[in-house]
Amino acid sequence: MRAVRILERALVTIPIMLSIAILVFLFMRLSPGDPVDIMLGQEGTVTASERAQLRHEFHLDEPVHVQLWLFLKGAVRGDLGYSYVHKRPVKELIADRLPATIELALGAFIFSLIVSIPIGIISAARQRSLIDQVSMIGALLGTSMPSFWLGIVLILFLCVRLQWLPAYGRIGAGVGLERVTGLYVLDSVLTKNRPALITSLKHLVLPSISLGVGGAATVARVLRSSMVDIMQQHYITLAHAKGQSEFLVVMRHALRNALIPTVTVVGLQVGALLGGNTTVETVFGWPGLGTLVIQAITNRDFPLVQASVMVYAFTFAMANLVVDVLYTYLNPKVEL
Repeated sequence: MRAVRILERALVTIPIMLSIAILVFLFMRLSPGDPVDIMLGQEGTVTASERAQLRHEFHLDEPVHVQLWLFLKGAVRGDLGYSYVHKRPVKELIADRLPATIELALGAFIFSLIVSIPIGIISAARQRSLIDQVSMIGALLGTSMPSFWLGIVLILFLCVRLQWLPAYGRIGAGVGLERVTGLYVLDSVLTKNRPALITSLKHLVLPSISLGVGGAATVARVLRSSMVDIMQQHYITLAHAKGQSEFLVVMRHALRNALIPTVTVVGLQVGALLGGNTTVETVFGWPGLGTLVIQAITNRDFPLVQASVMVYAFTFAMANLVVDVLYTYLNPKVEL
């Protein structure tokens, strides 16, 4: 029964994805700029027939509704189009760049959870203490700092001044690595390449911190707030009266119930980490999907922008579905 409801919720994403695809398609066509002009350059360097031929090749001479129909028909078949600028199928370009974005998002996500969960728990268990006040001030600063600004600050101090960590790219120059999954850290482990593992982890540290600080601050504040409310409930008082230790009361009774609202925030953070890492990738020269999208928007590469936005939208939709499923395990009273 649960599997059927999960499938029903997954099918709901189809009209959502369709609506997003149509909106992105229309907005790209309504925005100023002609991709043919960008591809061929200035007026004097090419003939009008060459422009017409290129426009016909990419169906840009067709009416908008015909272009939309061709795009949707291809998307249903798994054909996301052909990049105007890179002269390659969009699907291949995204497949090349997506592993880097996933690796950065995973690094930021792990950093976010490692930092936020202990801070949220300790702050709730030690309300109004010095640790609580310092933690919440730090969380407020974390939510206030733009990720790109934090990345620049980290580069100045840890890369330029102290020279502890690299500031650019995913792996050290001259370090060979056999590509298996496209995730350099995982590939280094799978191929038992220790030098590649060390340098890929070093390159991953600063972008992960820059991208993960905001999410860590948000999760810590939500977790603390939820646990503070729960610590005042009668069953928590009863658990103390039974002589259970503070650690057991916090971890077994308070934390599990506090995770219900926290999971929502964490699920949204997953989508945000995959879709909102464009500035961080630009700052650190991380060759992920975000930098590819920026180039595609600048070059009016319609198919690449449309496909990338659909990937981001699908990520958000799946993150929300996972959150809904986790709800049913954390709180059996909740139904899909």
